Amino acid sequence: MHRRSAASSVLMAVMLVASLFCSVARAQQPVHDARPLQFTDAAEEARFHALAAQLRCVQCQNQSLADSNAQIAQDLRREVLVLLQQGHDDAQIKGFLVQRYGEFVLYQPPLQPGTWLLWGGPLLFLLAGALLLWRLVRRRGQAVAVDDARGDGW
Repeated sequence: MHRRSAASSVLMAVMLVASLFCSVARAQQPVHDARPLQFTDAAEEARFHALAAQLRCVQCQNQSLADSNAQIAQDLRREVLVLLQQGHDDAQIKGFLVQRYGEFVLYQPPLQPGTWLLWGGPLLFLLAGALLLWRLVRRRGQAVAVDDARGDGW
């Protein structure tokens, strides 16, 4: 019985230390600013929203920075606004985000050798489908012509 109470005391001490460690670790996490964004004028707000719609949330992947509710999207929106208010133009802000997160952050990456397949891929699939359809129609037409020549038709 004495061993059991010693083991439970050790277990309680370990749990207490672990809980203290977790609360200290949680206290050291950055606190996100929950205040709404403050724009200086309507033109800045319109520019901000246009820019946020052109940028992709790096966590959600299928949502723009403007549409995402992810915490990183909120932080990036705040950072974009700060850069706007510091006088950076749209190209500089996009460049900053591309440098940090890669071309993925842009909904419309520039046409360059690394993105040719991205831009041309849909066209290649369309052309391949049209070629396949053309070949099928041509073969079917030849098969009907051969059947008519043999007299196998009605």
